[in-house]
Amino acid sequence: MDHFSMGKHIAALRKAKGLTQDELAERLGVSPQAVSKWENDLSCPDIMLLPRLAKIFGVTVDELLGAAPPKTVALVPEGERKNLDDLMLRIVVNSAKGDKVRVNLPMQLVKMGLEIGMSFPEFAGNDSFKGSEVLKNIDLDKILLMVEKGAIGRLVEVESAQGDIVEVVVE
Repeated sequence: MDHFSMGKHIAALRKAKGLTQDELAERLGVSPQAVSKWENDLSCPDIMLLPRLAKIFGVTVDELLGAAPPKTVALVPEGERKNLDDLMLRIVVNSAKGDKVRVNLPMQLVKMGLEIGMSFPEFAGNDSFKGSEVLKNIDLDKILLMVEKGAIGRLVEVESAQGDIVEVVVE
């Protein structure tokens, strides 16, 4: 079994986000040398930095530490798919301004709402929160179609140039 290297994992996550060591260091308020030491397994990030580091990379702290597999998209064969009643749609919006939106809906409720003509803002409430603009652009019909064809996992992950992060997961 391969040995987990937190340093290699941090380096891979950083590169996947298109960040340099200097940029990551600046976002965390540490020196570029500290990031280099982490990535070369000479030291580890301070425990108080782990939630911020995980947020920057769009993973959980468990995923960052290698304790949980990353949520990836999987296409489940027809005979092995879960019933729609057993699946949840999770939408996470973290705006660069600090707004956070968490939506957790049973897929069956999403399907029923779409069948009677509801749109996403009606599912999510009104426009009183700043993340509602992002939610308006999520096409639930397409997500439902993907799920009915067997797609599960992290279906959408977007980080805007302004630093807003949107994640759509079906599990």
